[in-house]
Amino acid sequence: MVNGLKLPEEFRERVEDILAGRAEPVPARDAATVVVLRDHDKHGLQAFLLRRVRSMAFAPGAYVFPGGAVDPRDAEAKVAWAGPSPAEWGAELKADETLACELVCAAVRETFEETLVLLAGPTGGSVVDDTRGDDWEADRQALLDRSLSFGEFLERRGLVLRSDLLRPWAHWITPKIEPKRYDTRFFVAGIPEGQRARDVSTEADRVAWVRPAEAAERAMAGEWMMLPPTIATLAELAEYDTVADVLAARREIVVHEPTAEIVDGDAYLVMPESMKRHYAGW
Repeated sequence: MVNGLKLPEEFRERVEDILAGRAEPVPARDAATVVVLRDHDKHGLQAFLLRRVRSMAFAPGAYVFPGGAVDPRDAEAKVAWAGPSPAEWGAELKADETLACELVCAAVRETFEETLVLLAGPTGGSVVDDTRGDDWEADRQALLDRSLSFGEFLERRGLVLRSDLLRPWAHWITPKIEPKRYDTRFFVAGIPEGQRARDVSTEADRVAWVRPAEAAERAMAGEWMMLPPTIATLAELAEYDTVADVLAARREIVVHEPTAEIVDGDAYLVMPESMKRHYAGW
């Protein structure tokens, strides 16, 4: 029995070509994703998920966390910064200082673009308490169409990026067989007091605040489509009771990259050994 996920037949030739060296994997783009968390009076720890519209080229119909690819301009401007420095983040993420700065900026930018949650404030000890309104929407649209860089956005509003509100969680690389690949750092953050998360993008058709254990169970039961890193992250978060517990967790960031194999003529996606305990049902 293969401890992995059987892939559709159309993947078999691609897997064979990659394994035989007849095809080169697509380079993976640097990306960041953020698990936004909250404590609910009745349901306890909850995570925010978006369901991608089915017209998307990558992971259509999948429940995902907010996030996306690094914009090279994310770290171009001198960003007002509070919390661990890019050098300190680089040590945590095993990245150079420039990439670490880009990843943290991308994490905050993408979360705002997709949910209106903004991990920034007028000072290094505060956060904005409401990001709704036409002026915020105009800035969000300018960030989306890249007419405004993230650094320019913060500078214009007199805001300081709060890197101390983020914690590193995981590092996943899309399998080599995929036509779109991302080298993604996962972060966690509690939603700032006074802010509300909502879907404001054209990429999602549904959002949900859900207990991590429930979301992972729905995915494993086939009710909700999710990519392996999302399931694994939710399964890990299910071991904690509160946002504070998650933020206090000490994490060693290692790279997880699922691989593909051909077994008895069928293609399988095989999880890294460190993650297989989350996939006992396969």
